[in-house]
Amino acid sequence: MTKYAMVVDLDRCQGCRACTEACKIENNTTQGAFWMHVFRFEEGKFPDTKVSFLPRPCQHCDNAPCVKVCPTGARFKREDGIVLTDSDRCIGCRYCELACPYGVNYFNWQKPSEAYYSEVIDWEDADIQGITGGAIPPYKNPDLGLRYGDEQRRTAGGGQAKGVVEKCTFCVHRVEDGKLPACVDTCPVQALRFGDVEDPTSPISEFLREKNPWTLLEEAGTEPLVKYVGGKPPASHAKEIERPEVRV
Repeated sequence: MTKYAMVVDLDRCQGCRACTEACKIENNTTQGAFWMHVFRFEEGKFPDTKVSFLPRPCQHCDNAPCVKVCPTGARFKREDGIVLTDSDRCIGCRYCELACPYGVNYFNWQKPSEAYYSEVIDWEDADIQGITGGAIPPYKNPDLGLRYGDEQRRTAGGGQAKGVVEKCTFCVHRVEDGKLPACVDTCPVQALRFGDVEDPTSPISEFLREKNPWTLLEEAGTEPLVKYVGGKPPASHAKEIERPEVRV
């Protein structure tokens, strides 16, 4: 049976954040929501310093605490390992946000259209229209509307509704079309890899056999499907990776 996983090669990551930008464009997430977050770590004192980076999407845990605490079944795990949110079932209780040790969930406090078209960018500004030609980027991915339709449960893409929780979906709509997640497809140095870890002949399985993979917050027992290879972040920065304070 297929089981999807992502591998992050920290020895290759240069912190360009192309993955973060690709995710926002693909999923039309609202301002302040980053389904792919890249941590930046600094060690040492000038002039003997070292900078390293760590991309962190949703970990799509095999033992997902967010799935266990959801009272409506809105957060669920597919047989292929991808953890998704049914926004039609989500009641905004945010138990998933509290249960996740990685801080990957984002709650929609506003209507997505209001959060997207805010005072931060005036799309009617003459200077901006001179560049965009008057086009205003959508806060919804039209491909998702064609795929799922407004009458069906929507489990991919951003900007669905006020009062629901959203997160990385491994770009499930792309995966179902045989494509890579947007972050993986965009990475200029191939620091991100994606594929079926249940297939021993898949490129990702062969890559993992040659490496010594590890996972974030192993002590949490969540069994993430996002694996890391390369140098671990400095111990002094471990707290930065844990779940941040939840806004209430």
